[in-house]
Amino acid sequence: MSEYLLVRVQPRASRNRIAVEAEGVKVYTTAPPVDGEANEAVIEMVSKALKIAKSRVEITSGHTGRNKRVVVTGMTPIEIIAQLCALPGNV
Repeated sequence: MSEYLLVRVQPRASRNRIAVEAEGVKVYTTAPPVDGEANEAVIEMVSKALKIAKSRVEITSGHTGRNKRVVVTGMTPIEIIAQLCALPGNV
């Protein structure tokens, strides 16, 4: 069972955080968009937020852009949204 998230990434942000906004999921990372650093940060942040192993999170498209498709293995869409909405700062 694999589900995907459409994620908008803001590299070089002032702090790392994940926000669930009206437009969708937005990941703010302090990592620069150089040599895949921001992509690695996105994988690490999403896996930590969902409390799963990094190996269960993969970016399948958008490697060089801000809009990414992130595949999460082993969780239902409801579980994913519930975990992300439970993060501090999300309603």
